[in-house]
Amino acid sequence: MWDDTELTADALHEYQIVGRHLPTEKEPTPKLFRMRLFAKNEVIAKSRFWYFLRKLKKVKKVNGEIVGINEIHEKKPIQIKNFGIWIRYDSRSGTHNMYKEYRELSRIAAVEACYSDMASRHRARSRSIQVIRVAEVSNADVRRPYIKQLLLPNLKFPLPHRVIRAADKSHRALFMGSRPSTFY
Repeated sequence: MWDDTELTADALHEYQIVGRHLPTEKEPTPKLFRMRLFAKNEVIAKSRFWYFLRKLKKVKKVNGEIVGINEIHEKKPIQIKNFGIWIRYDSRSGTHNMYKEYRELSRIAAVEACYSDMASRHRARSRSIQVIRVAEVSNADVRRPYIKQLLLPNLKFPLPHRVIRAADKSHRALFMGSRPSTFY
């Protein structure tokens, strides 16, 4: 898990792209279309924008223009949140819709976790996954039991293998008469 200060070249970014059909005499002010997309860079984000706009609204890149592109940053990147992600992916047997929940620090981290989870559980490549919607979910609205178990009020993580270390290193024995117990 990474935070926003350690972005690498392979990290995802969230972009908001606004585009439209080119103005014509018949329609001088065409309708604007806005999408929030996750991509590694602006070039890939623009490509995905035209891919989805061509499928949804029959507007090709040749007949359209991008009005604006903005990178969206997390408002509270150090507060842990629950995210619900609606996706559509292509498997070997067909196209499937799915809803998954993740507990992460940011929307980007949740989508990266989703890509990793889908690759491990369903052998779905990132190019075959379409993120439809990402929403922050309150603790009361969490549906999945693997996230609900993390919301318990008295949640504790035991540390069973605690290694006992001597306080002063100059008086630590090199050899001991009995093996130390590392379990409490």
